[in-house]
Amino acid sequence: MRTDVFLTRTGAYLPFDPVGNEQIEDVLGRVGGKPSRARRIVLRSNGIESRHYAIDRTTGEPAMTNAQLTSRAIRALGDDIGRVDCLVTGTSLPDQLMPGHAVMVHGELGWPQLEAVTCAGICLAGTAALKHAWLSVRAGDAHRAIATGSELASPILLARNFDAEHDLKVQALEARPEIAFEKDFLRWMLSDGAGAVLLERTPRGPLSLRIDWIDLSSAAHELPTCMYAGADKNPDESLRGWLTVPQSEWQAQSIFSVKQDVRLLNENIARATLAEPLKAIVAKRNLRADDIDWFLPHLSSSYFVQPMLDSLAEVGLPIPRERWFTNLTTKGNTGSASPYIMLDELFRSGRIQPGHKLLMFVPESGRFSSGFVYMEAVG
Repeated sequence: MRTDVFLTRTGAYLPFDPVGNEQIEDVLGRVGGKPSRARRIVLRSNGIESRHYAIDRTTGEPAMTNAQLTSRAIRALGDDIGRVDCLVTGTSLPDQLMPGHAVMVHGELGWPQLEAVTCAGICLAGTAALKHAWLSVRAGDAHRAIATGSELASPILLARNFDAEHDLKVQALEARPEIAFEKDFLRWMLSDGAGAVLLERTPRGPLSLRIDWIDLSSAAHELPTCMYAGADKNPDESLRGWLTVPQSEWQAQSIFSVKQDVRLLNENIARATLAEPLKAIVAKRNLRADDIDWFLPHLSSSYFVQPMLDSLAEVGLPIPRERWFTNLTTKGNTGSASPYIMLDELFRSGRIQPGHKLLMFVPESGRFSSGFVYMEAVG
């Protein structure tokens, strides 16, 4: 028997004080001991003005784990949420290959026995976690579930992990800002944070969001891998995973660094993650732009705002820019945590009124996946 599912609490955790654009290298270090000549070019394109890093400013070392970040976001939901039956976590960068992230978070919380599920992926991992938690409550299997998205990116952004930049690459950035996504993208775009939501069978407090549907899709049947880590690309665009690469080559081949095929990204991100899946959803769900009061897109960069606007118009869902909500500028790109951190800020702002309808959009460039979450506010 299906039941309505309500998102009743949101929580977020962003470590330490925000870091402005001029402070990034003070925290992450300077590659080759010299200031980056590419930093301003990349930041001018992405529009991010501040972000957070879980880096100890004194030692320059990571100050907490991904599991600890996640547990702090969960505790931000409040101490009075009641017993939780199901905990579902999503992250692209867990602290270890095994065991799963969810059980490590459960260990940090120290809560009684519960179902703990780990969702893997990149930006969409947190949304996949939300869908599992939503379905658990909707099916009547759980009375209360928590879903999370979290990222601890800063350890891989430290200067010691990067080679010095070449003048030729900086010149290329001036002509084509999107090329920054290949490597410099990481240092100037990714940051740390975690978010959590509580799902229940009944509304709670002055405001809850009824989740009506969550649609996920993948374009992996037609497109090769675009963003990846722990692997390298073969000439035929297939991946050679770290298990088949000799350990002696891991560092030389940058096997564990995050890589991205920028050409593939620019040619397909708007079409494969927004236009095509949304066109099908518009027909299936009978969506209209007038019915959407808040559009919450997960943006990795302001560079993609116009392509998104164009894609929305193309599929007949021209949601005006004034109905968008994003905090990329002040909170940075925290991957799978970004949708949660964005929703938490809007949810707590008092701007959502009963009857408002929200559409959240979460793209992932790993192999061009996307998620859409549709909610309605109830008093």
